[in-house]
Amino acid sequence: MRRWAAYRGEPLYLEELVSSPAHSLIEQSHCATRAKTATNGDGFGIAWYGDRPEPGRYRDILPAWSDCNLRSLARQIRSPLFLAHVRAATTGATRRDNCHPFVHGRWSFMHNGQISGFEQIRRSMESLLCDELFNARTGTTDSELLFLLALRFGLDADPLGAVEKAIATVEKLSYEKSGEALVRFTAAFSNGRELYAVRYATDHRPPTLYAAPMGETAGGKQGYCLVSEPLNDEADTWVEIPDGSAVRVNDEGMQALLFQPQSLSKAA
Repeated sequence: MRRWAAYRGEPLYLEELVSSPAHSLIEQSHCATRAKTATNGDGFGIAWYGDRPEPGRYRDILPAWSDCNLRSLARQIRSPLFLAHVRAATTGATRRDNCHPFVHGRWSFMHNGQISGFEQIRRSMESLLCDELFNARTGTTDSELLFLLALRFGLDADPLGAVEKAIATVEKLSYEKSGEALVRFTAAFSNGRELYAVRYATDHRPPTLYAAPMGETAGGKQGYCLVSEPLNDEADTWVEIPDGSAVRVNDEGMQALLFQPQSLSKAA
């Protein structure tokens, strides 16, 4: 599995999530406590937003704990919105193109979870992409393909609705191919203005997701950090996001929403 952290609020240095906390993302890369695998050493990545609409990005296949450049960049880069990820590969080889976050235009996306039987439905998923999105695919992971499907289903116009349609489509294809579907999906994604996160699983055993206030937004509201694991031992600070839920963080703060792709798949 993987571990990730995301933030939206007043600008802060990436190190405040990536390297400085007691249980920072770098610490989680070799000592995760709320994942099936404690070690997440198959690469890492960060995406951050600044003055341009599209995000900056840095990825590598080295374990996060052994890359001195990551600590240096995290100490110097200050951003109001960023995503950071450490990878334990489940599908796709250990190569840079398979490291999260994935980026297309102004969107960034990272994922923790799995599609059971992915190779059986991969070609069917790819066939739903337009030429532009099919040609944009550079890696081999289920995560990147889910991201591209969400773009195909209208991520720009309706972010959560598009992700619901992408997950519902995966479930439908899985049922058609094998008679069953297992999707575990905890993801964060952003268009540079709003930050979204989703926690969902067909078997109601999704990867973990927590939220905590951190900093402020541009409008003076509270900023938020979204993580796979709490960054410290302050248990009262972190709220676990329940299965079948989504959150949106913007200038108004954080809003909790339902995430229900199952109804879409049953109707399909």
